[in-house]
Amino acid sequence: MSTTDISFDEFATLPHAISLLGMSGVGKTMLSKNLRSNDNWFHYSADYRIGTRYLAEHILDNIKFRIMTMGDAFVANLLRSDSIYISHNISVDNLDPVSTFLGLYGDETLGGLNKTDFLERQELYRWAEVESMKDASRFIEKAWRIYQCDNFINDASGSLCEIVDPNNADDPVIEALRAETLILYIKPDTEYENALLRRAREQPKPLFYHPDFIAPKLATQPENGHGVDPVDFAMPLFPELVAFRKPRYEKIAELYGYTIAARELFAVADNGGSVPGANDLLRSLYDVATAAAAKSDTARTNLAKYLHACEKRRDVRHHV
Repeated sequence: MSTTDISFDEFATLPHAISLLGMSGVGKTMLSKNLRSNDNWFHYSADYRIGTRYLAEHILDNIKFRIMTMGDAFVANLLRSDSIYISHNISVDNLDPVSTFLGLYGDETLGGLNKTDFLERQELYRWAEVESMKDASRFIEKAWRIYQCDNFINDASGSLCEIVDPNNADDPVIEALRAETLILYIKPDTEYENALLRRAREQPKPLFYHPDFIAPKLATQPENGHGVDPVDFAMPLFPELVAFRKPRYEKIAELYGYTIAARELFAVADNGGSVPGANDLLRSLYDVATAAAAKSDTARTNLAKYLHACEKRRDVRHHV
């Protein structure tokens, strides 16, 4: 199918798989949940996959360790004798165990992690995020075969831009996502960005940081985190992190996908709300992709590659 003559109606009927790229808080999860609830799209949450598949044992071990060292012999003995067991309750709507495991650097008496533990968890999260993104293609077919979801939305972590080499088309994550999905970067304007910064200042949360970003911040800090308030340390990092990630997002979108303004995506939808449904999303995606394809050989190639993947999915499913 030509990228220049495909109509919106033809585009809309394809079995879609879209990977959302953007800062934490820009609306990726809100959009994905809406598509899951109202349009039967399969919502693939990177952090859910990370927490339930790749970091599950580490998360539980951390909880058990804290219980065993909190000084309550009664509970510790019950756990030691297998009289009770611990289980996380991670869901797509509750990812707190993943966040709390990742943690913040700082004084342990204030809930922080020493440098060694903090960096070890950062590396574990990086590995888990890479593996979760490589799993996406398998879940596209799993979503259709088991859950009868024709369409798939990959709610990627805000740190996706930091676990890849944007300039390397053979990067395992980029290669996996390009093979099956259309990468869509949700770009905040100044007002959206300021709102993200306000929320981050009010409630800093654990995040993954690229080693090139976090290493200089930790260089002058004590190894044991003594005297460092974790929240005070994390709070000023977010504005710098936004600036660090922005060119990486833009490079990924330029080379392998497309960019849409957050304000445009979350404009008033057909349903009267601000979160787009499937038809609104596909309309916006079609407009952005075809407009870019008309101006750029790279965008045209990316769209052709994506349409081929969609058509292949459609043809395989029709023959099952």
